[in-house]
Amino acid sequence: MPDQHTELRANESRESSLDSSATHAHLGAREPGHLSGTPAYRGRVAPSPTGKLHLGHARTFWVAAERVREKQGTLIFRNDDLDRDRCREEFVAAAINDLHWLQLNWTEGPDVGGPRAPYTQSLRLGLYRKALEELHRLGLIFPCVRSRRDVLEAAGAPHEQGVDEPVYPPSFRPNPCVPLPPLEDVITVNWRFRVPDGKTLQFIDGGLGSRVAVAGREFGDFLVWRKDDLPSYQLACVVDDALMGITEVVRGADLVMSTFRQQLLYRALGWSEPSFYHCPLLHDDNGERLAKRHDSLSLETLRGQGVTAESLTAIFAKAYCEWAVH
Repeated sequence: MPDQHTELRANESRESSLDSSATHAHLGAREPGHLSGTPAYRGRVAPSPTGKLHLGHARTFWVAAERVREKQGTLIFRNDDLDRDRCREEFVAAAINDLHWLQLNWTEGPDVGGPRAPYTQSLRLGLYRKALEELHRLGLIFPCVRSRRDVLEAAGAPHEQGVDEPVYPPSFRPNPCVPLPPLEDVITVNWRFRVPDGKTLQFIDGGLGSRVAVAGREFGDFLVWRKDDLPSYQLACVVDDALMGITEVVRGADLVMSTFRQQLLYRALGWSEPSFYHCPLLHDDNGERLAKRHDSLSLETLRGQGVTAESLTAIFAKAYCEWAVH
């Protein structure tokens, strides 16, 4: 018998063929909810099925759902499954089960359908390709044959990086006066977005307050399409959040710098930006940021040890209130 996620993907594929061309045919059009002065609040949880959800994921997703509840909005579940090497179908079903156990409920997603289907990224590749073609038409991207090692060595950065990448060396850029090569049908080279050097970007974070960064100094040219013919996180996230009408993105504080990159993509593609709320990260007893390798702190393990959803959400609610005070 097919497993639960295989059936979800089959259903989403059928919905995609019926709905995507009509709903998203024109990338320049924002979802209807964003055309009014005060759009209805739409939030999302977007786990990547590369492992079991841990306590840090749970807290961030709970905050996302709580902010939807506070604003009487709509919660969307999106399956961010673009990592071909690490994503596994059983982790999608596990995430859905874990979040339902945590008493999170959504009205749009791969398991319940909805007007912005499909809600699985691997079924939305055509939408990302259209956005890439628009960036190419505007001359805002360029092909990059440099390896990650090349970039790290040129930047003088250690090969083991932390939460962000080094600034892409301007000397690696092609001459902007030379016409861009066409996009291949099947892309076999990385494409980067050329950032406007010296431009100051700012946003008011719902949790952290004012955030400021200067393009070309604190972050550089970034990937929008990979040589394995898949969009980068930055591009896929922007396209999905725009076309799904997300009004506030809630995620971990390790993605603050990504917000500045995504601001540039929103503006280049002619879309208004959502609001952002970045949650502090959780760390283990050794001060290490939680990752999916922390099996002892996965929701599945904690549930098996008798931890209740009510006890976790009480802890999350206390932390959320403390963030608001500080």
